[in-house]
Amino acid sequence: MAMQRYIVNFPRLSPDMLDIWKTVPSSIASDVQNRCQSMDARIKPCAPGMRICGQARTAVSMPGDNSMLLTACSLAEPGEVVVVAGAGLEEVALAGEWVVRGCKSRGLGGLVIDGSVRDLQEIRTIGFPVFAKGSVPRGPHKSFGGKMDVPAGVGGMVVNPGDLIIGDDDGVTVVPLAVMDEVLRRCLELMAKEKVWSQQLDAGKSLMEVLGVPEPEIVETPTLR
Repeated sequence: MAMQRYIVNFPRLSPDMLDIWKTVPSSIASDVQNRCQSMDARIKPCAPGMRICGQARTAVSMPGDNSMLLTACSLAEPGEVVVVAGAGLEEVALAGEWVVRGCKSRGLGGLVIDGSVRDLQEIRTIGFPVFAKGSVPRGPHKSFGGKMDVPAGVGGMVVNPGDLIIGDDDGVTVVPLAVMDEVLRRCLELMAKEKVWSQQLDAGKSLMEVLGVPEPEIVETPTLR
């Protein structure tokens, strides 16, 4: 299979808009999208505290091959997130120290892999945000082919070039480009509500009171003799 790069033109978010999005947790972005749009629970940051917020550039790799990942990491623009459809294969690492160093030096926004990585200690030292299913010593092959900037199935989600990727300790949520403005409005509204809920809980109100859970029906049990 040949390596193919598709030409895509999508609206780029302004730095000011990205700064607003960076305040939104992955859980909030999922909640306002009908509690959906979150990737496989096994796709997690390589170190606690890593965070991603940027628009996607996609790579679809042949299983166990990282040539399209290398291509995408070389061609993506600063701030963009390379999202790799690795077929969920966990037995082969598609990225390691050198990939991550290259991504950081180019100012990319992060790397999300539906598969594994290696050189975990070095990745943590470098500090560049990488999300993956796990780590394994076995490295990848190259030049078997793949595609860049096409719809990609990653962690159970369809990711298109330009979609917003939000990653934190909870995992990764995808915000489709077509609904980004409406989703952001709902996120900010929910975050404002949660701030009030937090204040009410700190003031001593119960979870039932704050979240509007109805009183349970009282059922009398027969007295045992």
